[in-house]
Amino acid sequence: MLNNKKITIVMPAYNAQATLEKTYNEIPKDFVDDIILVDDFSKDNTVEISKKLGIKTICHNKNLGYGANQKTCYNEALKTNADIIIMLHPDYQYDPKLIPAIASMIAYNNYDFVIASRFLTGNAKKSKMPRYKYFANKFLTKFQNILLNQNLSEYHSGYRAFSADILKKINYNKLSDDFIFDNELLALICSNSFSIGEISVPARYFDEASSIDFKNSCRYGLGVVVISLQYFFAKMKIFKSKIFK
Repeated sequence: MLNNKKITIVMPAYNAQATLEKTYNEIPKDFVDDIILVDDFSKDNTVEISKKLGIKTICHNKNLGYGANQKTCYNEALKTNADIIIMLHPDYQYDPKLIPAIASMIAYNNYDFVIASRFLTGNAKKSKMPRYKYFANKFLTKFQNILLNQNLSEYHSGYRAFSADILKKINYNKLSDDFIFDNELLALICSNSFSIGEISVPARYFDEASSIDFKNSCRYGLGVVVISLQYFFAKMKIFKSKIFK
């Protein structure tokens, strides 16, 4: 707990056997009440390693997608009566030791939602993010800041923390089962006027770190543009898509 707020970590996993134990070992367990891993039908030994480490492990009986994995994560986390829910990928790309700092931003009522940004202090370049991802991220972030009327340094990090109130209010189960889920949920957080904080985070890029390929990255980018336009049209009362109803 932190400031009497219960903290649950959720880890959406797919083929994470090479990095799961290292990620888990660096979680500051003095601050964390529950850890849940949801496995999206991995083809390796992710489930066996998770259970061996004593992590509460939920298994999909077929591959449902990254968004569907997160839905299960949050549904299970809410069952723990958590006050703060933090998504940490088990691929060791993001530093688990930042969990107390991220959680404190919500625990002390400064923000409702926190995203760990690779761009806040130039960490993306230092960590050698692939060039096409770097420039795509920068472009999409500027585009979204204009249409969503925000001033964030990044929208696309997978390291993020929620006040449980957000996940209780927003019907995230209606969102996409694919990668665009992250961006849809963030757009709804903006739409509902929840406060958003950022914290700088270094990221690691190596073979075992999960990453979507170029084709899916392009599809994700187009999805971001669509969601941003839908948000803008809904706010301007021009057209309200089903996601914002």
